[in-house]
Amino acid sequence: MSSPADDPIAIVGASGALGFGLAVRLAGAGVPIAIGSRDAARAQETAERAQAIVPGGSFAAHDNAGAVRAADTVILSVPFRNQSETLANLKDALEPGQLLIDATVPLAAAVSGKATRMLGVWQGSAAQQALEMAPKGVRVVSALHTVSAASLSDPDHPLDQDVLLCGDSREDKRAAALLIERIAGLRCVDCGKLEMARITESLTAMLIAVNARYKAHAGIRLAGLPDILWE
Repeated sequence: MSSPADDPIAIVGASGALGFGLAVRLAGAGVPIAIGSRDAARAQETAERAQAIVPGGSFAAHDNAGAVRAADTVILSVPFRNQSETLANLKDALEPGQLLIDATVPLAAAVSGKATRMLGVWQGSAAQQALEMAPKGVRVVSALHTVSAASLSDPDHPLDQDVLLCGDSREDKRAAALLIERIAGLRCVDCGKLEMARITESLTAMLIAVNARYKAHAGIRLAGLPDILWE
C-alpha cells in the first residue's frame, strides 16, 4: 500500500541536515511536505528556507505533532539523543496504520563521543526502539542511514546510491520504497527484517569515517542485483 501522490509526507526533524535534504528532494519530486519541528517558529523558518530552494514545492510548517497528524507517512529524522523523547511526545499523534520511516542512528556523538562509534541499544537498534515506543499498529521501516545529508540538500548534486530498507513487512518496505525512489538517483534494497537495522544503522559510522578520509559525500551502491527489485 502506498500513499497517493498528492498526499503530504511528514518529516519530523526537518530542520536537521538529513530531514531538510529529504524535504527539498521530495518536494522537488512533487510530494507535499509537512515540516515538523519541536518549535513551530523554527518549522516555519525551515519551510521558508526550503521554499527558496524549491520555489514550486509545497511546504507546510507544524510542530511535530501537527506534522504527524497531517500525513499518513512519517519520516523520523532526529538525533538519537532526541528519538525517545520525540516518540514519547508523539504517542497521541501517531495512529495505527501510519507508516513510520525511521532514519535514526545511535552514534556515540549523541553523548559527546566520536561520530565513528556506535552506542548499544538494548532493543537491538534505534529502529527497534522506535517500534517499541510507537503506538501499536504503527508500521515501522528502517531506512536512509547511508544517504549523505549534504548531497540531498543540494538539488543539483546527482545521486547514485542505494537505500537499505529493513522491516518486518514486505508491503511496508515497498510503500517506503515507492516514496523514497521518487528522489532521482535513489534505489531501495530490501535488507530483511527490522532486526537487521542494527547493521544498516552502523554503516553510517563507517561512511562518516570514509567521507572524512576522502573529503567526499560517498554513499553505498550494491552490485549484481536484478533490474527490478520491487514488484
